[in-house]
Amino acid sequence: MRGRMGTQGSPVKSYDYLLKFLLVGDSDVGKGEILDSLQDGSAESPYAYSSGIDYKTTTILLDGRRVKLELWDTSGQGRFCTIFRSYSRGAQGILLVYDITNRWSFDGIDRWIREIDEHAPGVPRILVGNRLHLAFKRQVPTEQARAYAEKNGMTFFEVSPLCNFNVIESFTELSRIVLMRHGMEKFWRPNRVFSLQDLCCRAIVSCTPVHLIDKLPLPVAIKSHLKSFSMANGMNAVMMHGRSYSLANAAGGSKGNSLKRSKSIRPPQSPPQNCARNNCKIS
Repeated sequence: MRGRMGTQGSPVKSYDYLLKFLLVGDSDVGKGEILDSLQDGSAESPYAYSSGIDYKTTTILLDGRRVKLELWDTSGQGRFCTIFRSYSRGAQGILLVYDITNRWSFDGIDRWIREIDEHAPGVPRILVGNRLHLAFKRQVPTEQARAYAEKNGMTFFEVSPLCNFNVIESFTELSRIVLMRHGMEKFWRPNRVFSLQDLCCRAIVSCTPVHLIDKLPLPVAIKSHLKSFSMANGMNAVMMHGRSYSLANAAGGSKGNSLKRSKSIRPPQSPPQNCARNNCKIS
């Protein structure tokens, strides 16, 4: 397993686990957009040969643990299939990316799954529908993609790098799946420790509606992260491992909550008729 902790006697590392993820999918589905939306990390490949490969590193917080991710964007063109076969060795997770505005890119996921089954069998994978901000041009229905993901045993996300929606959440969930598969669940599940970032986000979104986050005196990047955190954790609090993550779920959940609240409202009760105290009267 590539994810590992520092050896005894070595300098303290800036991460607790190191994982290698591949982003695969047809060309022009926005895999590069997903990598560009990650602000931290290096964009230089550690290998001299990088033709057809985009590389970036980022560090995420998973239940108080620092997980460093090596992200490799393999080109979707056919001439780079051999490159994918080479870089798939040693990968711990794979993100299958398609464009929700391009039906052809979704139909091509079957071909990529066959490539993965042949060259990286058993590697955890998730299905990612990119460019959610272009939902008005949607060609792939959310329900169809969700059913396809469940049929193939994958977690499903719809993301938007432009709005910073569900990008970090998708990497975090894949990291959780990988670490749990390798027996790392015992390190955090019994005594879960929230990161400082999670605690701050929870404190803010718990008392601030989503539509008022833009009015907070905070940098744009932080406000975007708060909106993403609110949609993923506030409105969709019931989402757990193996469920679907999309904007439609958030809208549906808020609608259901509003209906429940409307049913719970009761008219004010009038004071007792035979009250012996004068201050019971309504002035």
